[in-house]
Amino acid sequence: MSLPEIAKLGHVALVTEDLEKSLWFYKDVIGLEETEVVDGTHYLRAWGDFEHHTLSVTAGDKNHLDHIAWRTKRPEDVEGFANLLKEAGTEVTWIEAGVEAGQGRAIRFQLPSEHRFEIYYDMEKTLAEPSKRSVLKNQTYKSWARGVSPRRIDHVNLLTSLKANVISDYLKEKLGFKMREYVKAPDDSLVGAWLSVTPLVHDIAVSHDPFSPTTHQIHHISYWLDNSQDLLRAADILKENGIFFKGPGKHGISQAMYIYAIDPGSGLRVELFTNGYLIFEPDWEPIEWTLDEMDIGFTFWGDQMDNKPENNPTIEA
Repeated sequence: MSLPEIAKLGHVALVTEDLEKSLWFYKDVIGLEETEVVDGTHYLRAWGDFEHHTLSVTAGDKNHLDHIAWRTKRPEDVEGFANLLKEAGTEVTWIEAGVEAGQGRAIRFQLPSEHRFEIYYDMEKTLAEPSKRSVLKNQTYKSWARGVSPRRIDHVNLLTSLKANVISDYLKEKLGFKMREYVKAPDDSLVGAWLSVTPLVHDIAVSHDPFSPTTHQIHHISYWLDNSQDLLRAADILKENGIFFKGPGKHGISQAMYIYAIDPGSGLRVELFTNGYLIFEPDWEPIEWTLDEMDIGFTFWGDQMDNKPENNPTIEA
């Protein structure tokens, strides 16, 4: 019997203190499409996302990311992960089909850091309404309908007061992620880790900050743009709408170009992301970086984040 496998990042579930501002940001500025609204939760996706949603937004008393969801390769893998996690001492909760709109039966559990994950297989691939549907059979919506208009969800970056290897080891050993690049401290612990289950350099990253208020913060979620010109266009759109952002710049790690923008409703940081490289080698050896190389690793060139707290909000996950 084969081990269960994760296929890709599915979606993130955001709870915001200011629903109106967050929906304006994600729908009008970023340009995500709304699939439907069910019991106060707004289900959104980019024009190239096929599944029912890649982001859900719900009003709440405290800004936080409720969960991060991953799709398995096979239907039976959901139960397979449930069994493996239970055997490893992780508490698993079953979420019945329909509790989350468009989604089948799923499991939820916490990492050692208390970040909450969801694993599912069944998800509706909802068609866009006819007026918004692309003429391309291999595309969900018309592109460039409004706002920045990213193609798809790309990755998530966890922030924690724990050493990054505490979480990255769990991701590798329990969930099958592969280490792609990492930053090692002088004591051999990790302060950053980039891991994936796809050819992307990272479907998930882990960032260590000893001053982080909890073990389970979120640094950012990311949506993918097709090229660098799209990123420059995004900068204009963000500026015209009064959205604070940092970038454009280029990471050494992943070689991708970026802009970081802040959701004014929840404080969640959203990275707009493009270029970079893909990994196809089955014998890939993880790339090691050291702290004294971070002037290249984190920001190869361009605008970078400063240390002002007001410019670097974090929310719990």
